[in-house]
Amino acid sequence: MSVEFVPGLAGVPAAKSAISFVDGERGRLSYRGYAIADLAREGSFEETAYLLLEGRLPTRTELAAFSAELASRRPLDPALLELLRAFPRSGHPMNALQAGVAALGMLHDGRKVSDPYVRRETVLRLTAQMGTITAALARLRRGEEPVAPPSDGSHAAAFLTMLNGRAPTPVEERVLDAALVLHADHTMNASTFTARVVASTLADGYAVMAGALGSLSGPLHGGANEAVLHLLDRIGSLDKVPAEVGAMIDRKEKIMGVGH
Repeated sequence: MSVEFVPGLAGVPAAKSAISFVDGERGRLSYRGYAIADLAREGSFEETAYLLLEGRLPTRTELAAFSAELASRRPLDPALLELLRAFPRSGHPMNALQAGVAALGMLHDGRKVSDPYVRRETVLRLTAQMGTITAALARLRRGEEPVAPPSDGSHAAAFLTMLNGRAPTPVEERVLDAALVLHADHTMNASTFTARVVASTLADGYAVMAGALGSLSGPLHGGANEAVLHLLDRIGSLDKVPAEVGAMIDRKEKIMGVGH
């Protein structure tokens, strides 16, 4: 019996999902049946996170309780802060984030993956603390001290406060909150596939997320955003765009960011 070789699993369904759906041809993305535009316009990141986790939108009481759960888990263990301080400032931020997330698994045991409580606690800690880790790393790279997370307020406001050392304006908070909603899930991309492979071994959620972050960091996935910024820096000014991009097309070079 001959077996067809499919490079890169192109066109091969890897799993069924009720979490999100992408219709690239029509430019549509939905989370559990809700249009992402509606969620970004009318909802919040906390509501979206609850929807992805629980399968339905929360009531006001449930949303308040869920937001409080996240807020209470934002602070980092002092040992992790010391580890972040030890990272070289010249290191790549994604390597630092990946290492920091992996270290969470040594501070919060998530290995009993068959236990629903452990799984949920791992999700809550990852959701709450990745922003704290990212903000702390950014400040340390600038030679600044990390800012303790606020005990209340939205996820977006807390992150911006920890990053900038001041409370955000309403516009800043709203823009980041919408961005968090839009990036909450993007179906079976490379990092999601990586996460599923790692999780299939019954590794804990921190190892799963660390593996996914490694996949995300590459220039053919999330790292494409960084590559676009490098390209813009190289071009320098708007008037140089036609010549620079035209030359890249003539050389048949990949133009990062085109296609989205």
